[in-house]
Amino acid sequence: MSAFLLPVLFTLFVWWFSTGAILYLTGLPKWTFKWSMGAVTLLLIAALWGLAATRNMNTVAGAYCAFSCAVLVWAWQEVAFLLGYVTGPRRVAASPGARGGRLAWQALQTLIHHEIALILLAVAVWLCAGTGSNALGWWTYLILWTMRASAKLNVFLGVRNLNEDFLPNHLKYLQTYFVRRPMNLLFPFAVSAATAVAAALWAAAAADGTTAFTVAALTFAAGLLSLAVLEHWFLVLPLPAEALWRWGLSSRDPQALPVDVAPVPVRHSGP
Repeated sequence: MSAFLLPVLFTLFVWWFSTGAILYLTGLPKWTFKWSMGAVTLLLIAALWGLAATRNMNTVAGAYCAFSCAVLVWAWQEVAFLLGYVTGPRRVAASPGARGGRLAWQALQTLIHHEIALILLAVAVWLCAGTGSNALGWWTYLILWTMRASAKLNVFLGVRNLNEDFLPNHLKYLQTYFVRRPMNLLFPFAVSAATAVAAALWAAAAADGTTAFTVAALTFAAGLLSLAVLEHWFLVLPLPAEALWRWGLSSRDPQALPVDVAPVPVRHSGP
């Protein structure tokens, strides 16, 4: 039982704590940004080294290390984006009345540097761990990348909960590219596909004759994907997801909204 329980608990803790820590760091005063960015960059370098060092380490310890390092790589791009260092050339609200392709193009301009960074990091993770016998780091990054892309598309197409509170004040203009509606047509397909893959991973982890390393690796992957599915449900269900990370949001100053984005509302569509 511990072969499953410990990785599950570790995944839960990493998911909860890393999200809260990132929210806290990116809500601090602007003078701290360079220090935070420097610290996470050092962690990025260490994480890539760790992925390379464990690429052929088929042990439970190797699984824990690869998973943790991949999460640290992912944390770098989260912090770089939320601090405003790696976003896109467009840093203003959506044009009034923009819809369809025009709105999508403007939204892409706000994120394009971030999307390029995700691709470059994916290449780095693949080179460090993708071709080794312990490829958990690569699969962890791929799960995070895929599910984040799905979440972005769902928020753009429209969901009930947009989690605007998670955006630091200097990125509040991004909420003008979101649409609030009960659900969109992509959501059920994205959640169903991810749930099916997660179920297959859980089943493989529980199969007879599976080595301890494989059980740990599959449990990490299945647990992370299951949490990503849960985050998707947070987008459409009337649940206060922010309560899970209230401590991380405590560094935000609600009175420090930039003048040029404060009056811009979230787009609404449907009931």
